[in-house]
Amino acid sequence: MGVGKTTIGKKLAKSLGLPFIDTDQVFVADHGPISDFFEQQGEEKFRELEESIVTEVLTKDAVVATGGGSVLSDHIRAELSIAFVVYLATDGRHISSRLSGGGRPLLQNGLADWRRIYESRKSLYEEVADLQVDTSNLPLAGIIEKIREGLAKDERF
Repeated sequence: MGVGKTTIGKKLAKSLGLPFIDTDQVFVADHGPISDFFEQQGEEKFRELEESIVTEVLTKDAVVATGGGSVLSDHIRAELSIAFVVYLATDGRHISSRLSGGGRPLLQNGLADWRRIYESRKSLYEEVADLQVDTSNLPLAGIIEKIREGLAKDERF
C-alpha cells in the first residue's frame, strides 16, 4: 500500500518487454472503485473476488502488482509460489505523500492506519518474497536494477 508497486511494476515490465497487470486496476475495471465496493459489499466479498483475479493473472507471462492485502489469502500465498515475488519494503517516510490520493478504504486515518496494517502484514510479505527491496532511499532505476539482478539469479526464470 503506497510503496510504489504500480510505478515500479510498469517500469520493470517495460524493461523486460512484458505486459504489466495491476490486480487492483483489473478489479476496478470489472467492479468499479474499490472504496465503493468495500462500502457496498464489504471486505470479505472484495477478498473473494481479489483471489479470483490474482489466480487468473498469475497464469499470464507478465509483471503483476497485487493489492497489498492479497497476502492475507492462504490460496493467493500458495499461488504466488509459482512466481518470482518481490517485496517492496519501505521505512514509511514517504508514504504520506503517496497516500494523499485517497480511495483506499482501509486507510481512512492515513499514516497511522498504514503503519498498523503494514506491521500486521509484514511477516506475510516476507513469507512469499523471493526478493526484498527497500525502496526507501533508492531511485527508481536502482530498484529496477535490483529486481532484474534477482530475476537473473532465479533458476525458474
